[in-house]
Amino acid sequence: MSFVSLTAALFLAAAVSASQFDDIDLPFDYYSLSCPTMESIVHKKMEEWVKKDYSLAPALMRLHFHDCFVRGCDGSILLDHEGSEKSAKASKTLRGFEVIDDIKAELEKACPKTVSCADILTAAARDATVAVGGPFWMVPYGRKDGTVSTAKEADQLVPMGHELVTDLLEFFQSKGLNVLDLVVLSGAHTIGRTTCESLQYRLYNYNGTRKADSRLDHLYLNYLGRKCRWASEYVDLDAVTPKKFDVQYYKNLQKGMGLLLTDQLLYTDPRTAPIVTALAAQPDVFENLFAASMVKLGNIQDYLTIDGEVRLNCARVNTPNY
Repeated sequence: MSFVSLTAALFLAAAVSASQFDDIDLPFDYYSLSCPTMESIVHKKMEEWVKKDYSLAPALMRLHFHDCFVRGCDGSILLDHEGSEKSAKASKTLRGFEVIDDIKAELEKACPKTVSCADILTAAARDATVAVGGPFWMVPYGRKDGTVSTAKEADQLVPMGHELVTDLLEFFQSKGLNVLDLVVLSGAHTIGRTTCESLQYRLYNYNGTRKADSRLDHLYLNYLGRKCRWASEYVDLDAVTPKKFDVQYYKNLQKGMGLLLTDQLLYTDPRTAPIVTALAAQPDVFENLFAASMVKLGNIQDYLTIDGEVRLNCARVNTPNY
């Protein structure tokens, strides 16, 4: 497929995804009567927190991803008890829980027992994206908070950055997402950071060779070697424009500067590489597609509505007769 035809196909995919917004199960006006100030409260709080700590924006986006990938977008990642998703190995670097708690406390004052923690996290992820220069999209509401949260499920399901593209595609498809969603949502790595622990094997002993991954650009490899002497150190996912929501992430993949293996493999796999190439040259298309894919992500529901609740405290399930 030529670059022009692929770009046209991406525009068509964006249009199709946008048209799907009308068919989703959750309504956009869910809180229009019960809590009309819900979105303004979330937006104001997000602005306050991101102004104090810019890194909370990508952290909240990541928190939303982790939540939706396990049991759907039900706020189960927020539950804080022994053996919960929050205590999983896959969750040990997650941040932003205090932001959700702060927003929840404010919403309980304005609209008691009304807004679910799952909806708060979904809206916060959208406003976090906007805060760093990303696109705005309308968020449908009405999610319920789950009552089950286990570390075992999180460690089994959440991608950790070393999976093959086929594994990721199968996982995304199991959640109702497709190859385009995989490449587009991976673009969230245009901002944020990760620990060096997640990539040291690529630097020093890739596939047991005692050498670095040959796909890494040599100058970038030298930089990472100096930066990641300790596993606890942090490194930006996008080394060029780490605080800007843009298509530099895809340009980095073309140069062998994908930090995580799962990122770099997107440019070597024939199913995903053409999409990377097209998005690298089409920032407007990327933003439109990102908004569409985030709506799809936020609509993942692996639970029955009757099984959920609206938590009073995002870290704990409600007590009987609350």
